[in-house]
Amino acid sequence: MSAFSRFTPLIQSLPSTIPFVGPEAIERQRGRAIAARIGANESGFGPAESVVQAMREAATGTWKYADPENHDLKQALAARLGVPAANIAIGEGIDGLLGQIVRLVIEPGMPVVTSLGAYPTFNYHVVGHGGRLVTVPYVGDREDLDGLLAAVEKENAPLVYFANPDNPMGSWWDAERIVEFARALPETTLFILDEAYCETAPAGALPAINSLIDMPNVVRTRTFSKAYGLAGSRVGYVITTPGTAQAFDKIRNHFGMNRIGVAAAVAALADQDYLNSVTARIAHSRERIAEIARRNGLSPLVSATNFVAIDCGRDAVYARAIVDTLMSDHGIFIRMPGVAPLNRCIRVSTGPEAEMDLLEAALPQVLAKLAGGQ
Repeated sequence: MSAFSRFTPLIQSLPSTIPFVGPEAIERQRGRAIAARIGANESGFGPAESVVQAMREAATGTWKYADPENHDLKQALAARLGVPAANIAIGEGIDGLLGQIVRLVIEPGMPVVTSLGAYPTFNYHVVGHGGRLVTVPYVGDREDLDGLLAAVEKENAPLVYFANPDNPMGSWWDAERIVEFARALPETTLFILDEAYCETAPAGALPAINSLIDMPNVVRTRTFSKAYGLAGSRVGYVITTPGTAQAFDKIRNHFGMNRIGVAAAVAALADQDYLNSVTARIAHSRERIAEIARRNGLSPLVSATNFVAIDCGRDAVYARAIVDTLMSDHGIFIRMPGVAPLNRCIRVSTGPEAEMDLLEAALPQVLAKLAGGQ
């Protein structure tokens, strides 16, 4: 297969990979429609009706570019968070923001510290910009803060990534420990604190906004993709110092936000009653997933997110067989962590009761089938 001959040496050296195989691609590969989409940590509960109405109204104006300064969304976020709008940068979901952050900091060959098995899209951006990944294993199914700090100091790393709560294990650290970690980092190391699951975190897990707002080497990334139910709209934001936030203006796609998605995000912030109802439904769904797992002899991990990691008690081959058989036999889409020892687990996203019913019926059949094939 021919390709253009003058790609950069970096691009020519990279494999053609993607961080995740999407559920639509799985449907095409398997020739089977997904009956329960509980693998991508989306919100099957959807957005609020007020948000859907705002999107309908914005649709007639979609012939116009979105405001390149994202003024209304920044003001709405500033009011909700209690910070000046200058402390906020807007981007096309956390994934887009991660790519911009790596571009701001990393040149080819530079070390970047993260956890082994943590969010793979971050790794994808690092490798795509020529960075050198330095990984630290999880300890007790949590990211190892002491290990991350030691790696930063050993490598003199300009960038470190940590998610709290964590994907893919659903674990978390208390806020005071996060602040302690941030304050211990060198000022020359930029700390990405990924808080994609902040709305589902327990009390005490999230540092107060003002506890880190004065640190130019800390960027907190958040999203409307999870609890707000807007994954397809691609709206994320960064909380940091004004100087660091302003740096995004040098490289971002100023017309990258879509007008309907921005309207949805503004409306979502205004409907906190709906957010509260959804987080309660997520908590209930987590409990149901855990109970389904226990009834089938599996061990659910305690989760602070909108998914539950389930220890299958064996190895990655067995966990992969569960994932694949749920899809092939029942159309149930779930995922699993990518590296040992985390990949002894499967990961199930929360969702509506009808999808939980399908999981409850299918899982014992899958486990029995796998046991019979031994």
